[in-house]
Amino acid sequence: MEFPDRVDRGLREQWVARGWCPGRGLYELFAERVAAHGERAAVADGEGELSYAELGRCVRGLAAGLAARGVGPGSVVGVKVPADRRALVVDLAVAALGAVVLPCTAGHGRRDLLAAWGTARVDAVVTVPEWKVLVDGLRPELPDLHEVVVLGGDAWPERAEWVPAVVDAAAPARILLSSGSEAAPKLIAYSHNALAGGRGRYVERVLATADGAPPRVLLLVGPATAYGSLAVVALVRCGATVVLPPVGERFDPAGALTAVGRWRPTHLAAVPTMLRRMAELVPAPGEDLSSLQAVVSSAAALSPAVLGAALRRFGCPVVNVYGASDGLNCHARWADPDGDLLRVGLPDPQVAEFRVCGPDGLPVPAGVPGELQALGPMTPLCHVGEPELDARLRVDGGWVRSGDRGVLEADGSLRVLARIKQTVNRGGVSISVAEVERLLEGHPEVAEAVCVPVPDQDLGERMCVCAVPRGVEPTLDELTFFLAELCGLERYKLPERLLLLERMPLGGSGKPDRRVVAELAAAAVRADGAVGAVG
Repeated sequence: MEFPDRVDRGLREQWVARGWCPGRGLYELFAERVAAHGERAAVADGEGELSYAELGRCVRGLAAGLAARGVGPGSVVGVKVPADRRALVVDLAVAALGAVVLPCTAGHGRRDLLAAWGTARVDAVVTVPEWKVLVDGLRPELPDLHEVVVLGGDAWPERAEWVPAVVDAAAPARILLSSGSEAAPKLIAYSHNALAGGRGRYVERVLATADGAPPRVLLLVGPATAYGSLAVVALVRCGATVVLPPVGERFDPAGALTAVGRWRPTHLAAVPTMLRRMAELVPAPGEDLSSLQAVVSSAAALSPAVLGAALRRFGCPVVNVYGASDGLNCHARWADPDGDLLRVGLPDPQVAEFRVCGPDGLPVPAGVPGELQALGPMTPLCHVGEPELDARLRVDGGWVRSGDRGVLEADGSLRVLARIKQTVNRGGVSISVAEVERLLEGHPEVAEAVCVPVPDQDLGERMCVCAVPRGVEPTLDELTFFLAELCGLERYKLPERLLLLERMPLGGSGKPDRRVVAELAAAAVRADGAVGAVG
């Protein structure tokens, strides 16, 4: 698999020369942490704590086993394991072999896995017994896949003859998976330098402690997600302790609060929906949140109401992160509930610089709104297997087009005015509307369908199908049954509201006017507060 770098090579070399990127691989950096403080806790999960030395032994054992199965430099390894210590072990073991890791979450089912692993041409997959049948069922449709490795409960033994690969830090290390605005998931390749350097700088700043001690971060999102990739980065860059509480099918706010008291983290990383649900709970007897120095919110827009609730409930600042897996990142730290949340901080050139461009693609002066673009040490290599996406979204030697509208103020701070990608952000999970719309074209009773996000007090947004019936009016239950049972759409992508229209509003180009459709859907939601069919 080819991973062409869309950034000028000279720029990459400058970032290494300035010390903004380490010029070394993730495993080499991790091994230095093991040697320096092997007894420090590296990860804590439902099984207890694992020190850096113990985690290192697990990583070396798995790396040796994978090498014996043919995994090495150039391999692309798909991963579907639970959100526990095994996820970190696999990430680091693959890095030690000079291979590329492509993690997927528990929510990624057959459709997502085929799309992601097929595009990346994975030649090995690491999974666990409960998902082996699913993975085996995909093998006939993944011609490059030659090895499926199943992890049991015990660590793999180390092998004296195994040595880590010599890794080029500019080579790909991890593929982040993002729905983005496309019909299929977007795959974005990051190098060792971009992860440990640019992304590492962001993690280092967000997880900074008052006394400079290594942070302890309670991560409430899965380490396989783009946001959750901060877990491995925090290990290699910060020498952190990463706490991974057991993740069930539904988020447990009471359990998360209990985990704060048990594990005493300095930081809690979550999405706004999680923070709101935790903040709404009445404190349990003996509750202790005093260890927290900051709460980190990312993966979805933070509202003033959630900011205020989190500040009151947790009693510490809230770090609001604006970013995207394409290589955008900026953050602001809030202690004032009346803060202007459109202002997302001062861009850090050691992470990513921002510029604002007009319709002609040229930069505009400070104070003038336009499309946000970013370039810096965390900028990824490319979109995997989709050069047409790179051609559309990467310009001028590597600048990433965000599709978001914003403005750089005179003092250099960034304001994000509108996130305009065609997605629904349901509680921090980005869902492509294009995929759902395409599937609904096959429903016999749907003449036209447009999916839009509608506001939701709990999750921020839910997906609403705005449909013109062909004859008999379909119900929401009928549409979700069609999508889930007949099309195989993952449950987390299913629409939760339905608005039936006599005709689809069209724009000047003859295409559906999504702005008008979204306004109609939002008005219907306001008139009918219950989840389900509206209109």
